[in-house]
Parts: sequence; C-alpha cells; structure tokens
Amino acid sequence: MNKLKALFQKYYEGLAYLFFGGLATLLNILIFTLFDHFVGSSFAAGAGNILNNAICILFAYTTNRLWVFKSQSKGKQAVREFFSFILCRLGTAVLDQVILFIGVTLLGPKLIPVGWVTFMMGSLAISTEYVKIWNLGVKLFSQVVVILSNYLFSKLFIFKKEPKGGE
Repeated sequence: MNKLKALFQKYYEGLAYLFFGGLATLLNILIFTLFDHFVGSSFAAGAGNILNNAICILFAYTTNRLWVFKSQSKGKQAVREFFSFILCRLGTAVLDQVILFIGVTLLGPKLIPVGWVTFMMGSLAISTEYVKIWNLGVKLFSQVVVILSNYLFSKLFIFKKEPKGGE
C-alpha cells in the first residue's frame, strides 16, 4: 500500500492533469455534441466552438491552478499566471478551431458525400449519423492535439515551479 501511495505522490501532477483534463475534455465534447445535435454542425464547429472553448478554458484554469499544479501565486504573479494561461489556451483554441474547420467544413463533405451514403444505405437519417460520427471523430482528434499542447504550455510556461530561495 505504501508503494502505491508513493507512486501516486510521485506522479500526482500527471495523474491529476489527466483526470481534470479528462473532465475538461468531456465537458468540451459534451457541449460540442449538444450544439451539433440541437443547433447544427455549422454552429457547433464555428461560433459554438468558440463559446465552448471559453467555458472550458475557465474550467481548466480553475482546476489546474487549484488541484493540478497547486499554484500558490498571489498578486501580480497570479495575474501573470492567469493571463499566460488564457493566452496559451487561446492559442490552442485557435488550433482546435482550425482542425474543426478543416475536418468538419472542408474534409467532411468531401469524404462523406451525403448522396452516396444515402444511396448505399437507403436512408438520409443514416447518412446524417455518419456525418455526426465524423464530426465527433474530428473533435476527438482535435482534443488529443489540444490536451498535449496545453500540458506542455502549463508545465513549461504557466505553472512552472519557482526555484526555492527566491532565485
């Protein structure tokens, strides 16, 4: 049991990042799927994705600061940390937006021609489901790229540990 506890403590940051990053990713995918279902693919991959990212960035900042990196920053340092986080996450939100635009808007219609799927399967509902599955697959791919990028930015630039002794 002590070995397990020691391993958990040794890898806490990575495990906590995976856990809370997983929650943020699930939230992102849930919001995307709800927008895609109720408002449509164009909104979900466009303006809805921007709103989605804003919500998820605030969720991620809170969990990263409090539980993943356990930041103790205060005052100007905390403000710098917040704006660095927002700036990096805006960068990866743009990356997410570009991947969705390319995958959903440009490639999706070319790779899954609705008329062909309809003809082969005999149902427009089935072809719509293929499009929704494709869109979700693109979003999942995008999230993997974004998660890896966000961890590197957070670890190396935002929540970096200050050397002990003030310098």
